[in-house]
Amino acid sequence: MKKRSVRIALTLLFTGLALGYLVWKIDIHQTVDILVDADLWWFALAVVIMIGTALPMALRWQWLMEAQQMPDRFWWLTRAYFVAYTAGQILPTSVGGDAMRVYETSRRHGGRTADVTAIVLLERGLGGAGTVLLGAVGFVLALGTYDVGAYLWLEGLFVLGTFVLMFLFFARSARPLLVRTRPLLRKLRVERPMRAFYAGVHHFRGHVRLLVVVFVFTTAIQAVRVLAIWAAGEAVGIDLGPRIYYVMGPLFFLVLLVPFTINGFAVREAFFVSFLGSVGVPADQAFAAGFLFFLVSAALALPGAAILLWENLRGDRSRPRLEHG
Repeated sequence: MKKRSVRIALTLLFTGLALGYLVWKIDIHQTVDILVDADLWWFALAVVIMIGTALPMALRWQWLMEAQQMPDRFWWLTRAYFVAYTAGQILPTSVGGDAMRVYETSRRHGGRTADVTAIVLLERGLGGAGTVLLGAVGFVLALGTYDVGAYLWLEGLFVLGTFVLMFLFFARSARPLLVRTRPLLRKLRVERPMRAFYAGVHHFRGHVRLLVVVFVFTTAIQAVRVLAIWAAGEAVGIDLGPRIYYVMGPLFFLVLLVPFTINGFAVREAFFVSFLGSVGVPADQAFAAGFLFFLVSAALALPGAAILLWENLRGDRSRPRLEHG
């Protein structure tokens, strides 16, 4: 109960700080005028990009499931992705959606909850690593061109964190270090699930080729998704071209991985105002772009909501476990 109270208090604190920053920076009436005049075709392009990239992400997930001898149907995994996006609208950012995917998939693969969790988090980790690679590209693009030094340092921290996690999960030499955490894990009563989770991730050490393919595939997906941010900016008249968004986008996606607020509320818009403001975009216009991207995220939840509604109306939800043979 105490941990939950602290988490709620921190969420409210981050939300309050982000809202305060936005109130300080923007003119509500000017922002509303910009949103009313937004180009719906650019907005529609952003929505199509985000919904369309869910399909290759489901395929990526299927490959990792098969490597753990848990084959599943592509269309069911696509369904689970869209339902997870719907859950993410009311749960903390992408973490809530991942929890939904773990829950639904574990019901279909009885006794494999730790393996499913490991796969979902490994998939998320590979997505983060691909985003970090794009961030490195953005770093090179920004040098001598954009004055976004503080953000480049933050991207550098994400790069460092990615290498540390890769070492902990895949290097044999990291095991003695992890063993030292056992007393703490026992005290917290999470040693057994954490050990099972580690084993599930470490299993992929024997699938180097698959990990490389998934990593490259993921980096390409993230590169396409960055264009959705560019389209949202174009919709409100920010004509900077795609290049700056390959500096901004990777860091933005990484920030959204951290559950600061429910569905990234206010943090997303504050990031747009802060980053785009550093390259000369007026705060009202930058906020409008961030708000439009929120609407893009909301549109991404519509297919999952329609799926859940259809299943409930039929009264015949898909069986929780797979039928073999």
